[in-house]
Amino acid sequence: MSKKNVVLEIIQEFLEAVIKALGYGSKTRKRTWNQHVVPYQDGWAVRREGNKRITSKHRKQSTAIRKAKSLAKRYDADVIIHRASGGIRERISYKED
Repeated sequence: MSKKNVVLEIIQEFLEAVIKALGYGSKTRKRTWNQHVVPYQDGWAVRREGNKRITSKHRKQSTAIRKAKSLAKRYDADVIIHRASGGIRERISYKED
């Protein structure tokens, strides 16, 4: 094997590793950026779908909705607004189809 072929093979392996690390080319589920507005302690919180931790906490639901909308617009995602009882009240989509 020539020196040129060895270098090309190393570069190819490197690129495949980078692509795999970035999550492309694999059959794993794509990360979702949907934002949920949920009851939290004495107020409301914004939580990204699939996360256990909250993104932000707010005293008023309207403030939490505003924050969730700004995040959803940035990531072309949905806002899912929950009632105080936990059920879903409304879903707003900012996805570019």
